[in-house]
Amino acid sequence: MTAEDKIFLLPEVSAPENNMRLDKFLAAKMPDMSRARLQKLINAGYVSLDETIQIDNSHKVKVGDAYIVTVPPAEEAEPAAENIALDIVYEDDDLLVVNKPAGMTVHPAAGAWHGTLVNALLYYCADRLSGIGGVKRPGIVHRIDKETSGLLVVAKNDLAHQNLSEQFAEHSIERTYLAVVYGVPNSLSGTIEGNIGRSSFDRKKMAIVENGGKPAITHYKTLQAFGRAAALVQCNLETGRTHQIRVHLSSMGHALIGDKVYVKNKKSEILLPTEAKNYVNNFPRQALHAKSLGFVHPRSGKFLQFDSILPDDMQELLKILNLQN
Repeated sequence: MTAEDKIFLLPEVSAPENNMRLDKFLAAKMPDMSRARLQKLINAGYVSLDETIQIDNSHKVKVGDAYIVTVPPAEEAEPAAENIALDIVYEDDDLLVVNKPAGMTVHPAAGAWHGTLVNALLYYCADRLSGIGGVKRPGIVHRIDKETSGLLVVAKNDLAHQNLSEQFAEHSIERTYLAVVYGVPNSLSGTIEGNIGRSSFDRKKMAIVENGGKPAITHYKTLQAFGRAAALVQCNLETGRTHQIRVHLSSMGHALIGDKVYVKNKKSEILLPTEAKNYVNNFPRQALHAKSLGFVHPRSGKFLQFDSILPDDMQELLKILNLQN
């Protein structure tokens, strides 16, 4: 035990709680910590009863038992904290909402250990992280592609991380994206459905698959058509699969401008003058922006809604397309 350890003396087990699993009992008494985190504390010997260490998550508690839980300081996170400018849209003690720029990877991984959103958040939040699973790190509950810009919500503690994760799992999070695509959908609005899984032809790509995969539903609406060459399309996600919007729109024959992975054809570009065609063909990233995000705050229960304007590069793209319209 160290001076920085926090000691929690829990109320005695009541009659309705008799024979409850130890991890479940602790989770009920300590709602700000995830059950997974509490299980790790049990396994590591940080839970005791009458000076006896309890290391079995499935141990059955008995009426009158009074447990003591010792919570050590959160461990330092492995990714390095880096002083990178962030566009913080909202922040409180439980979470923050970030407007991520295109070109920034969300989480460190092979080939991108530095310059990520997590690196930036570790520096920005400093000691304001109470720990996710016992580690001082921001709780990434969803991601957007490196080359996609827009809004993400990030948890600061176990309570927020667990609650927001559940909201994403239940598909109750409201997410609206804006995409600029080649061509104009024949049906200006509608719903695209199709299970998404790894492509059998290219394992680095996702695809609509007949067998396996996970259900994916995208609601779309054409907001503006630029002749027949391109369109601005709003997409609302009912599910959140990897590359969902890119795969679904491409399956309709309307790949995102700038998408080097899922472009099947760019026939509509011949309808553009040379200057606009060159600009479109050289657009440096997929023209996709996470415009709005809505969710229930994990502590207050209040519904929060956030909105983000289109970044400069997509505004310029629309301006050039509009001039040729």
